[in-house]
Amino acid sequence: MWMETKEMAFDLKSVADSGAIEGYASLFGEVDNGGDIVAPGAYGASLARLDAQGRKVKMLWQHDPAVPIGVWDELGEDERGLWVKGRILTEVEKGREALALIAAGSIDGLSIGYRTVSAQKDASGNRVLKEVDLWEVSLVTFPMLVSARVAAKRDVPAEIIQKLKAGDRLTEREFETAVKGLGLSNSQAERAARIHLKGQGDPATAETEARVFMAALMGS
Repeated sequence: MWMETKEMAFDLKSVADSGAIEGYASLFGEVDNGGDIVAPGAYGASLARLDAQGRKVKMLWQHDPAVPIGVWDELGEDERGLWVKGRILTEVEKGREALALIAAGSIDGLSIGYRTVSAQKDASGNRVLKEVDLWEVSLVTFPMLVSARVAAKRDVPAEIIQKLKAGDRLTEREFETAVKGLGLSNSQAERAARIHLKGQGDPATAETEARVFMAALMGS
C-alpha cells in the first residue's frame, strides 16, 4: 500500500517541558500547497477502526518508522480538524532533541502519513480527501499548510497558577509570564498586560480575562 504524507504548520495549543503536547494535526477545508483539501469527517472511519483494534497512531520523527519519538494518546475530529494529544518521550534521545528544536523555533510542522481511501476534485481542481486511512503523525521541518505556526509553551510558575485559582489579582509581570505561556512573544505579552491590567475596563473585567487566559493555557 502506498503511503502519502501531508504537512502543515502545527496549530499547537501546548508543548510542556515534560513533553506533553496537544493541538491540531490537520485542519478541514483549507487548501495546502499540494492542492489538497481535507473534508470534515475524513478521519472518522480510520479512527474508529484503530480504536476497535486497540491500536494507536504512531508519533514519528520526519516520517522515519525507525525513529518513534512519543505516543499519541488521544485523537479526534471536531468542527475544525483533527485534534491530537500525546507525549514526546524525554527518555528517548530524539524526543529530547525534538523538544529543544520546538522551543528554539526550528521545528514548527506536523505531517500526517496516510492512504487515500476516497477523494474527488472540486470545481477549482483541488483534490478533496473524503476518507483517509491514518497511519502516523510526524514532527517535521517543512510544513505545507501555513495557516498556523507552532508555539512552544512555557510552564507557568505554580505560584501564579495558585493565585489565579484563588481569584487573586496578578501583578503586571505575573500576567506577562502567564500569557507568555500561551506562546506570546515578549512584546505581545507586554501589550496584553497593558490592555487588560491598565485601565481599559474595570478591575473585575481585567481579572476575569486573566483567568480566561490561564484557563486556555491549562486546557481547562
